[in-house]
Amino acid sequence: MRRILPLLALSLTSPAHAGDKQPVTDRAQFVSLIEGRSLTRLGIRLNVSGDGQIIGRAFGKDVTGEWTWKAPYFCRSMQWGDEPLPYNCQTVNLIGSSLRFQSDQGTGDYADLRLD
Repeated sequence: MRRILPLLALSLTSPAHAGDKQPVTDRAQFVSLIEGRSLTRLGIRLNVSGDGQIIGRAFGKDVTGEWTWKAPYFCRSMQWGDEPLPYNCQTVNLIGSSLRFQSDQGTGDYADLRLD
């Protein structure tokens, strides 16, 4: 179960084509993409608001958290059920209708979450 935790830092990888990715490098651009939408993946539905809040569910547990933008990174702290997830800064790329979040300032695992 411990391995699932990075999913919220990162999820299952997606078949999105990396050649189609467009870096999201500023807060205004990121907010314009997520405002009023959910980020989804099998078993995950998150709402990331422009005011820095994260709420949703993942694999049957509530998810809460906060985020800030430290250019060019999306930095977040979250809680998955009773389990705190460590603070992490991630790169964000737009790939088709999904956002790819890559942990550890773009050097770690990644998750593709669909914009719904």
